[in-house]
Amino acid sequence: MPRMLFRQILHRDLGCASYLLADSGEALVVDPRWDIDVYLELAATERLRIAHVLDTHDHADHVSGRSRLAKAARAQPYPPGALAPGDALTVGSLRIAALSTPGHRPEHVSFVVADLSRGSEPWLVLSGDSLLVGDVARPDLAVDAVDGARALHGSLRGLLDLGDEVEIWPAHVGGSLCGGAGLSGKTSSTLGFERRHNALLSLDEPAFVAGLTAVLPARPPNIARIVELNRTEGGTEPAAPRTLDAHAIANAVAGGATVIDGRAPEEFDVAHIAGALNLPVMAKGVGTRAGWALDPQSAIVVVAETASEALSMVGLLHAVGFWQIDGHAVADPDSWRANEIPVATAGAWTIEELADRLIADEAALIDVREGDEWEQGHVLGSRHVPLSRVRALDSATDVDGSHTVAVACAGGTRAAFAASLLRRTGRTDVVRVEGGGIADLGELGLTLAVGP
Repeated sequence: MPRMLFRQILHRDLGCASYLLADSGEALVVDPRWDIDVYLELAATERLRIAHVLDTHDHADHVSGRSRLAKAARAQPYPPGALAPGDALTVGSLRIAALSTPGHRPEHVSFVVADLSRGSEPWLVLSGDSLLVGDVARPDLAVDAVDGARALHGSLRGLLDLGDEVEIWPAHVGGSLCGGAGLSGKTSSTLGFERRHNALLSLDEPAFVAGLTAVLPARPPNIARIVELNRTEGGTEPAAPRTLDAHAIANAVAGGATVIDGRAPEEFDVAHIAGALNLPVMAKGVGTRAGWALDPQSAIVVVAETASEALSMVGLLHAVGFWQIDGHAVADPDSWRANEIPVATAGAWTIEELADRLIADEAALIDVREGDEWEQGHVLGSRHVPLSRVRALDSATDVDGSHTVAVACAGGTRAAFAASLLRRTGRTDVVRVEGGGIADLGELGLTLAVGP
């Protein structure tokens, strides 16, 4: 008897979702991520042959694993546009039909899935970056934002026409840069639920365009690089990561390589390579945050608490187009010093100490949260510098030179990264704030202002 299989595969760091659908021993994968072992292992466990690998569009936030997976599984790759609207693939009793849904990108298609063993009507739609759970996709990553929003409005009407009972399974969930503030952490929905509860879907075209384009997040600078890689069918891959000894690290640093330190902030503070960026590998959003801080063509050295964590960091960087990685190593400050690699320390304040220092006028506060977080409550007199803009700060002209600079966010992870970025501008009196965030200051004697 035919055996149908449907699996959603989430990428925690980037907030991406991909899908494996199978029936009668044959499978297809939609929107595969860069690290393809998860699909190969699932296929082996379920005794499946991956026959087709598809993308809904040229992704801008991560490098697709389409070419790699197709090669490894000896499957047919389908880059965006390979299936025209109305074209369909069959896998056992499953029919997967392409539906044109431009807006996020011009080439974007969604895939409408029917299980013909039960009925010919649509069962679910793999909506890519068109309709998301609680939100819709950004319209500004490929074309003019207004043009993209107009196209997206029409695409959403076409999706809703499929019927309220049809499930939607998007390519992005909460944490992705491809959605907005409404993007839910829930990973699926139905068209009927979204029609009733996603406010954007009730708007006519002018109101939809105005609302969607009024405030758009910043565009990470590595988007063009990622799209270029995704458009190169069967292209090259990054070199296999190599383990570096202290001597090799010293040479790389002397040659201008950027060090990414994936340890926890408290370990980083004790001793790190001077100028290193603290991007904890165990936190979410490593790839996205790296995109704000690094030049995709610059050399990178990765250090971490363990060899496995270092390799995980390399994989997260490869997934967002950072392929110039000289190598990786386990953090070893004693060895660094022995090889004359400059080692630095850093400081941290608790949220309570920050409150005391602000009340005593002994600190300059930089708030690195996003705009919507800032508007919900911020400290009067603080400097709002979203994480995406920290790299552009100049310590000599943009940062208060008369006070210790404290960097805070909502919880501490972004503050650690931003503080390490700010120290690279030459400031040594920069501390991160840990154990709480800006919202907690209201209970510690400070008044929080609401609004822009």
